[in-house]
Amino acid sequence: MIDERAQPNRMLGRGIVIVGVTFLLPLGATRAIAQSDASDNRPVFQSDFGGVGLLQTPTARMAALGEMSLTYDEVDPYTHYAFSFQPFEWFEAGFRYTEIENRLFGRAIAGDRDYLDKGVDLKLSLVDEGRYMPTLAVGFRDFGGTGLFGSEYLVANKRWHDFDFSLGLGWGYLGSRGDIGNPLRVFGDRFAERIDEDTGQGGDFNIKQLFSGRPSLFGGIQYQTPYKPLTLQLEYDGNDYETEPLNNPQEQDSPLNIGARFRVNDNLVLSAAWERGNTAMLGATLSVNLAGLSQPKSDAPPVAAKPGTDHHADDWSRVASDLSQNAGISATRITRDADSLIVEGQPTRFRSMPEAELRANKILHNVADSDIQKFRYRWKERGFYLREDILPRAPLPEDPLLVAPESTFSRDDYRHGVASITSSQSRADSSAGETVYESAGDVFSWNLSPGLNQNYGGPDGYLYQILARLDTQLKTDEHGWFSNTLAYTLLDNFDKFDYIADSDLPRVRTFVGRYLDETDLGIYNLQYTRTARLADNWFGMAYAGYLEQMYAGAGGEILYRPFNSNVAFGIDANWVKQREFDTQFGLRDYETWVGNATAYVDTGFKDVLAKISVGRYLAKDIGATFDFSREFDSGVRLGAYATFTDAGDDYGEGGFDKGIYLSMPLDVFFNKSSRRYASVAWRPLTRDGGAKLARRYSLYGLTGQRALGDYWQDYEDAGP
Repeated sequence: MIDERAQPNRMLGRGIVIVGVTFLLPLGATRAIAQSDASDNRPVFQSDFGGVGLLQTPTARMAALGEMSLTYDEVDPYTHYAFSFQPFEWFEAGFRYTEIENRLFGRAIAGDRDYLDKGVDLKLSLVDEGRYMPTLAVGFRDFGGTGLFGSEYLVANKRWHDFDFSLGLGWGYLGSRGDIGNPLRVFGDRFAERIDEDTGQGGDFNIKQLFSGRPSLFGGIQYQTPYKPLTLQLEYDGNDYETEPLNNPQEQDSPLNIGARFRVNDNLVLSAAWERGNTAMLGATLSVNLAGLSQPKSDAPPVAAKPGTDHHADDWSRVASDLSQNAGISATRITRDADSLIVEGQPTRFRSMPEAELRANKILHNVADSDIQKFRYRWKERGFYLREDILPRAPLPEDPLLVAPESTFSRDDYRHGVASITSSQSRADSSAGETVYESAGDVFSWNLSPGLNQNYGGPDGYLYQILARLDTQLKTDEHGWFSNTLAYTLLDNFDKFDYIADSDLPRVRTFVGRYLDETDLGIYNLQYTRTARLADNWFGMAYAGYLEQMYAGAGGEILYRPFNSNVAFGIDANWVKQREFDTQFGLRDYETWVGNATAYVDTGFKDVLAKISVGRYLAKDIGATFDFSREFDSGVRLGAYATFTDAGDDYGEGGFDKGIYLSMPLDVFFNKSSRRYASVAWRPLTRDGGAKLARRYSLYGLTGQRALGDYWQDYEDAGP
């Protein structure tokens, strides 16, 4: 029996990464990709629960590729906060918080705070719409965990002029009216009744429930009015509301819901509806298309080439300055070798490598002697020589040559895979040629930026900490540097962080509230790092110090990454000791060894990167982490991960670690080009199981220039 005013904390904990493991790649490889329903400019809207739908029910429609939506709505006694993502044309995923205003977490846990449930939703398009064929989708709402609103459904949609008709069959919450028999009973008696599985504290998957029990029909009509901002919706709801979660039945006067959507602009939609025949719904959806994010740039134009002049540079320091200011290249050495002018350094402004190189070509053309025929760009990072791009001098060619250190091959050769690619640092390290400019670069650098720590979904409500971060760096040489991050708390409410969930594992992360609450000015990082090129395709790194907010220690990493390969392998090992809560120099007693072996695979499917690692985590549990992410043309990367370990029942609520993250290039928001990124991450719970050391640097990130990526397309876009 559920205590209606003291429901224990059984929040959901599910990872969107299950998409990647269970559905994403297999279905993508075996079905025709469905086209986005936004392609014909017909409107689609987020349902009350999040995800494209009508009001209470989903439809088979999909949002535009890359769209991310935040939906807020209230329909008594529920308030929904839903986030939905469209990483592929045929796949929709999202997570949702549902606040139940007439139920509590439990007074002993959270006082008078309303119960808050978390859920993950998935939907996959199965069939494209044709002249006579409707589009068809299968979906899972509140998949796994406590499954308070758990549902499965099949739904079809067909358009006729300004009308869009949907008809679906729902199980679980969506079909609780149970007005028809289950057609799946022909496959066995397990589909006859829906069994309420004991999912403990959440995090498990209700596999035995899927498509079981008596379903109900649902569906509706969406009408695009002649007044384009206004759309009307009418739906038949398959839920009878007599069996609401937490013993919370709601009165329903009618199964018909009617609503209206008003599109204020491309990003904001306001919603209103009359549901259950007696209850008003009000809401709003804020959307942004991650794939299409861009901002017109006001960068200085490339310098003008000056043909017919007497080319010769008297001041190579000025040339290096021009390369930095106009081409966004921090040059550490410029060398003349036979008929080539070689620029060594790293890109600092343009995410497009051809943009930087073609700008540099014009600068060098104006100063190079007449016998110089080629400009060679040797890209380096933290002492690593990563690759060399060779461009003929002038006129600028349609097809530059991109080469590894001892290999020259054409663009067509590269595209058809017939070139032999080798990688050797000996040529890059040789002293051949005449050095005309050399600089150690910035020995000391600093950056001041804001920071945010937040936690939402627990009994303590929304917790936040707004920080001012000061990052500094001091280079000792090309391969070594000190890094430091100081953070000062400007505003926070972590004094309300009271609830610490039960755990039979060492408290390696769940004391996070004390770290945040007891620190005004903290040392979040203070370490020394060294790198070394171990062999042609082998890279190494070692580090020691205060590695993150909670741990100090020492460790190292080795990475095998062939030039322009789709696969890389790395291994890291670290000895760490827990830090005191004030984030100063003191250490606590807990110490351990952690490390992972990781495979990085560029799948070649829709720009999806898969990272799979196995190893030992901070709580001394052993397991594996699965991480899938997609990068859109805008440079925005959307990803999800899940970690499963041998902690078993000791893990506690949530069952396993999981979360989603978003990495965004800053220049999609500003009118100046930049190579800097901002990241946002969400995880439903802070738990001790599956916890990784938050290392500041990774070799895979430092060696990013080993991959060509979209070099040729970028060259065509930036070319002469």
